[in-house]
Amino acid sequence: TGQRWDSLRKSKKYQNLVRWYNSIALEYASVLNELTETYVGKRGLGKPKSAKPKEKEENTTNAENSDREKSMCPFDVELPGAEVGKVVLRFAPEPSGYLHIGHSKAALLNQYFAQKYQGRLILRFDDTNPAKESNEFVENILADVETLGIKYEKVTYTSDYFPNLMEMAEKMIISGKAYVDDTPREQMQKERMDGIESKCRNNSIETNLALWKEMIAGTERGLQCCLRGKLDMQALNKSLRDPVYYRSNPIAHHRIGKMYKVYPTYDFACPFVDVHEGVTHALRSSEYHDRNEQYYRILEDMGVRKVQIYEFSRLNLVYTLLSKRKLLWFVEHGKVDGWDDPRFPTVQGMVRRGLTVEALLQFILSQ
Repeated sequence: TGQRWDSLRKSKKYQNLVRWYNSIALEYASVLNELTETYVGKRGLGKPKSAKPKEKEENTTNAENSDREKSMCPFDVELPGAEVGKVVLRFAPEPSGYLHIGHSKAALLNQYFAQKYQGRLILRFDDTNPAKESNEFVENILADVETLGIKYEKVTYTSDYFPNLMEMAEKMIISGKAYVDDTPREQMQKERMDGIESKCRNNSIETNLALWKEMIAGTERGLQCCLRGKLDMQALNKSLRDPVYYRSNPIAHHRIGKMYKVYPTYDFACPFVDVHEGVTHALRSSEYHDRNEQYYRILEDMGVRKVQIYEFSRLNLVYTLLSKRKLLWFVEHGKVDGWDDPRFPTVQGMVRRGLTVEALLQFILSQ
């Protein structure tokens, strides 16, 4: 309430302290207001508030609660082209770890828009990499989603659409919009950085189809190959430089076993499944900004309708990790108790530490 505190709140040096203060002020707004009006007046800095009739106090409390609810849900924004009753969204985590606070923001934002437009929300597991995924992660993500109070229409898996994705891949090979490449990975990465076309880029359709069948069969020759999109190797946006659509991988999938020897990448599968499931708006964090152009280009090459991307800011925290790959290292090396370790930024870790779900939701919604 003093001038010194007002100046501290404006300083960038004490942002963590200010964030803590704002959290307390939001949680105990009515109590703090009463204390300020009563005791600050007694110290001579103003007159204490006179007693109000009971009815007037109740009206004031209701107004404060209303303001508090509004402050907890600051997403007062519109989805481009959205129509009430026609919006379909998806929250699509990869089952390669437990949900952390960054995923929570994406899930809650999807639910907010689904409720605002009286639309539908799909919970989809993006299970395209059998080397990193497991049923344990699926089960715990479902538990975390329930903890957050996320209401979804149904649960789907990208692996449900593997036959459709393979048909689309073959269709794009035949139309000359994809090719099979056997360039070693490190060399391929360097060529992409330098804008150098692969020696396989202009292979005939017949050659590409033959190599594609080798990949599907999981032969020694097929395991040396990947399927790439033929986009633009000179594009300034490097995500357009012939991205990989399919990789060979003989590892068994946690849901469907060893049925497949090739798996689609996220870049290829995501836009296709979005269209297949009727998604109208795909919410993506700003870290994917450079890939938005790629997303639209792949939809165009597939010859399907456009899905509108809505971009939101990524949640960044200091002195902690939000990378599942790095969190996994701590778990695998026994540095922590598990994914629910109270030092982890996972939903289960923070709840185990003593954070209430309500407080967690308030923090996420205030970002």
